Amino acid sequence: HLLLFLLFVGPFNCFASYSRATELFYSLNEGLPAGVLIGSLARDLRLPTASGQHPVASQPQLSFTLASRGLGDQYVQLDNRSGELHTSAVEIDREALCVESSGVTVLGGEAAVSSSSPSSESCLLLLDVLVLPQEYFRLVKVKIAIRDVNDNAPRFPVPHIHLSVPENAPVNTRLAIEHPALDPDVGTNGVQTYRLRDNYGVFTLDVEENESGERTPYLIVMGALDRETREEYVTVIVAEDGGTPPLVGSATLTIGISDINDNCPQFSDSQLNVTLYGNSSLGTHVATVHAVDMDLGSNAQITYSYSQKVPQSSRDLFHLDESTGAITLSSKVDGDTPRLHRLIILGNGPGCIPAVITVLVTIIKVMTRPPEIVPRFIANEAEGVVYLKELEPINTPIAFFTIKDPDEKYKVNCYLDGDGPFRLSPYKPYNNEYLLETTKSLDYETQQLYEISVVAWNSEGFHVSKIVKVQVLDDNDNSPVFSQQLIELSIEENNVPNAFLTKLHATDADSGERGQVSYFLGPDAPSYFSLDRTTGVLTVSTQLDREEKEKYRYTVKAVDSGFPPRESIATVTITVLDKNDNSPRFINKDFSFFVPENFPGFGEIGVISVTDADAGQNGWVALSVLNGSDIFVIDTGKGVLRAKVSLDREQQSSYVLWIEAVDGGDPPLSSTAKITILLLDINDNPPLVLFPQSNMSYLLVLPSTLPGSPITEVYAVDKDTGMNAVIAYSIIGRRGPRPESFRIDPKTGNITLEESLMQNDYGLYRLLVKVSDHGYPEPLHSTVMVNLFVNDTVSNESYIESLLRKEPDISVEEKQPQISIEPTHKKMESASCMPTLVALSIISLGSIALVTGMGIYICLRKGKKHHRADENLEVQIPLNGRINLHMLEKKPMEISNI
Repeated sequence: HLLLFLLFVGPFNCFASYSRATELFYSLNEGLPAGVLIGSLARDLRLPTASGQHPVASQPQLSFTLASRGLGDQYVQLDNRSGELHTSAVEIDREALCVESSGVTVLGGEAAVSSSSPSSESCLLLLDVLVLPQEYFRLVKVKIAIRDVNDNAPRFPVPHIHLSVPENAPVNTRLAIEHPALDPDVGTNGVQTYRLRDNYGVFTLDVEENESGERTPYLIVMGALDRETREEYVTVIVAEDGGTPPLVGSATLTIGISDINDNCPQFSDSQLNVTLYGNSSLGTHVATVHAVDMDLGSNAQITYSYSQKVPQSSRDLFHLDESTGAITLSSKVDGDTPRLHRLIILGNGPGCIPAVITVLVTIIKVMTRPPEIVPRFIANEAEGVVYLKELEPINTPIAFFTIKDPDEKYKVNCYLDGDGPFRLSPYKPYNNEYLLETTKSLDYETQQLYEISVVAWNSEGFHVSKIVKVQVLDDNDNSPVFSQQLIELSIEENNVPNAFLTKLHATDADSGERGQVSYFLGPDAPSYFSLDRTTGVLTVSTQLDREEKEKYRYTVKAVDSGFPPRESIATVTITVLDKNDNSPRFINKDFSFFVPENFPGFGEIGVISVTDADAGQNGWVALSVLNGSDIFVIDTGKGVLRAKVSLDREQQSSYVLWIEAVDGGDPPLSSTAKITILLLDINDNPPLVLFPQSNMSYLLVLPSTLPGSPITEVYAVDKDTGMNAVIAYSIIGRRGPRPESFRIDPKTGNITLEESLMQNDYGLYRLLVKVSDHGYPEPLHSTVMVNLFVNDTVSNESYIESLLRKEPDISVEEKQPQISIEPTHKKMESASCMPTLVALSIISLGSIALVTGMGIYICLRKGKKHHRADENLEVQIPLNGRINLHMLEKKPMEISNI
């Protein structure tokens, strides 16, 4: 039992020994950022820590813990080891934590926010902190006072404040403003002063502070007020706190001046004169008096009454409405009624001396039997309405009026009252007869009805009238009028059938059928235009083509339905707008141009003509070369075709180009044309000698060769065509023992032996051969040296070669070769360019045929030589045709006796 008792009592003794409650107080400003140090619990409680000045090795580690999680915990951060208390990321707002008149107490040891009283400036944040371990255990009450900063501006509870001041308020009258400004801040940071931006010289503000410290603004009247002069003042009231710097708030202050009865009724006139006829009926309005009171509401209420000076007879004859001031006839006027009445009327206001006005009523007596007006109508009349046509002439009579006086003792006058082209004049020689007639022609379109009065009055002042109504009858005197005399329209071509063009509109000032307008096309209008006669809608029934016709001009008519009908004419012009419906068209599908070769670069080859039937941008055509654009270029505007470089027929004899023409429409249309360029040959190539290959080659000729035998040949070609390629051969220089022993064929170039060779003819023969074409205007030529060695054998080749290397001493013979084809350049010089080109073309074709024939001929010659080879011909020499230069060997050739 003792052991159990000690176990039960022991812990409580330990807790009682080491636990004690402590209270700490801190203060800080509201709105601080996170991490600001509030205080160190370990240092302020003077608790030993591991980081102290005298650490103890056996001393346990202290732990600091918030006893509970309450409202205040979110604003602080507690370091469990060091006991340092910092602000958290949640900003402290004093005005949100400590709302006035809402103090929060601590319940159950929970941390809370406390405000001691509604008027207190203190705002406390309460925390409970536990210090462990158990031997250092204590409960620490932490109170953090939140200091106010000037972070709120004064604010009025309403944006508009209304205040009413009576207009008779004396100077220094004080009126409390019921909605003072509020400022959540406290102390000097709260509202301190008020002021007006505009006091108008009659107001100022004062501030009173009550026992609880609340400040109330008062409006003080500093000058006299008059509602009738100004009934409202609008200004701005400004509240300012005592912070540094001070903050302000404002609201609109409207000061209304309330009315008091400080004005009395007043009449604008002192006397009013009225005339009343004696035969007026009961209730006839005589006059109305009106007084004005500048006050408002009940202060401005006015009543009207007769003065005591007004006799009872006048009071009985005329009734006065006390509210409106209207005077009406209340009794019948008879012969005994006085003709003049003086009515003195009072305008009464509350607490005022009445205003006075005098109304003088003069009664005009009337006769018992008034004058009579007897009309006798000349024009058509029905039920008091006279009908006149608008085309009636001037001075058309309307009616006679007879004026009768029943008493026959008063003078009666008559006149016309009303506006209009009418005149009433006495019809002499009769008395009291008057004629009513027109003074000018009537116009129905100007005015259709006139109302005039024939008035008769006598010397006693009695008036009587007769109303006459004149109705003007319409006539067809107006033609239809088009709103436009020239109607300009436009429509795009390729329109849909029955396309709407416009709606014609014409007006006719006449009435009825005479004003109904019908529309018709003029005789010059094309048949495919339609015009609805009733609606005036103009349409076109077919598609229009601008390229066929661009402008249309014709007339239209507007005809009314009068009798006889009247009409007017307008002109319609229609412009057909272009659409891109036509592709560019070349004048020819194929163009051919003959151009001499070596034509200079960018020279004009020819002109490509192209047209486009469209107009404007749609008809603008751009040309371009689809192929060969690296050689040829075309001028887009003029269509001139040019070559960028000089053309060589020997490289290419013709060119085929495709030219594209694109218009400027959207989308664009295009077309193409074929261009053939044929190059005419120019003699720009001299003959090229293919055999012999060198001036140093030689040929062995046996002395036994028979005369007429072919020895060798000179073979040349010319890249030109036609006459420019026709080659002639001639020997222009000779050297040797008997050089005239050899001749050359001018056509084939074959060299033959003319005479038999003798013993003294042995040796080296050198023949200078000229190869010339027949080109125009200047033939070109080449030369070649043909070396012939007459001997039985070649025993010393080096000796022969040394002779060949020596410069030959040969005199040149200027002898033209004789061939069957004669040049024609003399005739060509006198001809024009075109015939020359045609002739050259014909010659070119002939040359081709000639070359073909020569080829056939050479082939036949070759056949014969093959046959001779079979008969022991040791050396084969080509006479014509192309020679494979690589296959020939440079060696002496022997020609056996055939």
